[in-house]
Amino acid sequence: MAVITRYWVLDFLVLISGLIALSYFYMTRKFKYWKKRGVTEITPTPFVGNFGDCLMTKKSSGQWLRDIYEWSSGLPYMGFYIFDKPCLLIRDPELVKNILVRDFNTFPDRFVSASPHDRIGDANLFLIKNPAWKVVRTKLTPLYTSGKLKRMFELMVDVGEDLMTHMKSLKLEGQGQNVEVKDLSAKFTTDMIATTAFGVRANCLNDPNAAFREAGRRVFSTSLYRNFELTSLFFAPQLAKPLGLRFIPSNASKFLRDTLWGVILERERSNYKRGDLIDLLVELRKANAESSTRDIFDFDGDNLVAQAVVFYTGGFETSSSALSFTLYEIAIQPEIQTRLRQEILDGLEQSDGKVTYDLAMNLPYLDMVVAETLRKYPPLPFLDRLTKQNYKLPNSDLVVEKGTPVFISMTGLHYNPEYFPDPNKYDPERFSEVNKKSRKQGVYIPFGDGPHICIGLRIGLLQTKLGLIKLLPKYEFSPSKETMIPLRLSPKATITTADGGVFLNVKEIA
Repeated sequence: MAVITRYWVLDFLVLISGLIALSYFYMTRKFKYWKKRGVTEITPTPFVGNFGDCLMTKKSSGQWLRDIYEWSSGLPYMGFYIFDKPCLLIRDPELVKNILVRDFNTFPDRFVSASPHDRIGDANLFLIKNPAWKVVRTKLTPLYTSGKLKRMFELMVDVGEDLMTHMKSLKLEGQGQNVEVKDLSAKFTTDMIATTAFGVRANCLNDPNAAFREAGRRVFSTSLYRNFELTSLFFAPQLAKPLGLRFIPSNASKFLRDTLWGVILERERSNYKRGDLIDLLVELRKANAESSTRDIFDFDGDNLVAQAVVFYTGGFETSSSALSFTLYEIAIQPEIQTRLRQEILDGLEQSDGKVTYDLAMNLPYLDMVVAETLRKYPPLPFLDRLTKQNYKLPNSDLVVEKGTPVFISMTGLHYNPEYFPDPNKYDPERFSEVNKKSRKQGVYIPFGDGPHICIGLRIGLLQTKLGLIKLLPKYEFSPSKETMIPLRLSPKATITTADGGVFLNVKEIA
């Protein structure tokens, strides 16, 4: 029986229309938030705000934020909306420095969050919130001292030999072969992380279906659901708990958990020391068990697993993408490849042919090449922070309210011609000592800046350098028929990754 009109069909239509109208007014109620505060904003679209292209995977999140950065040229900051949430993009390098470094206590946490039911996601160093973040960061920092890195580099060099054995098996003599170097780099870096973080040989270079490699594929999958999951965690974290979204897929986390605990329990039983992440986790677990008081962070269970997993995911993507993108760029510009190869050969001659930590740390052109790769292809192309308390932006009248997400586009800064002339050109000379000194601070931040700077940046750089040191003396890289020029980046991925792989012709040097 009809209630509003004489016909139930009309009642139904009135009800649906009313719900749509209410939803519209609710989702647009904040759409003049920035305009009311005198901040230039991008005109939002009902229900999605300015997030539509990213939501529909027309653009990657990094490209979307870079576009906002470029649309707001000449402004210190720009207002925009994720669904109905007012957000602020910071453009001015001085403000970037304030938020990441000087006023860190006002922006101590990332906006990205995982569900509390996903402990491996929620407790890892990348996502964990303060004050627990400070405890975990302090406890893990000793792993990254020069002494510890030297010891771990020796473990990495063993994997470098595995890489050479694998390359030999590809039969690259004569004219060479077409090789997908993105996958090659991923196998190599996964093997390195497995030995330094999990204390095991993963054998990814020899076994394309190795369990560690499969876990990496699941974590960084660009499937429709996985893209939705990661995009939501970074830009709409309020969906994580009700939708059960996970930072690490359950099938990957189970494998990594089982592997880690097998190694930890064996180390505790044998008291064997190897100088890797496992040693530190064993020490933290022991100290945690012996402590008479409970800290705000319990170093046991999935809390321990979370630290190994973030070491795995962070190191894997940073190193493998930097290595494959470098190989791509120097294949297109052979003069850079030739100069870099000669520097490596000269360094090896001085070290009696041995690949050492000191060698990797004293190749200035190699540093310049890798730095330029990270400018063009920062692994995570944006930074996010959450405002902890009301904050007056320096040299303005704008007060950023508590709870406002703040974003920084790394690719926006890195491709700004004011800071990097002809930004699409791959030019390692940008990072000569002279050019670095003349550049404005806060415009080159591939690993972030301030207390939240990537804790594993040094080991990630070492892994990339080792790959180049091992490969270039023996092999020449050039474009093949399948090489995409210019390279297309995936519009579905949160991280910076090539769409469809990176194919190059690889030839053994006679």
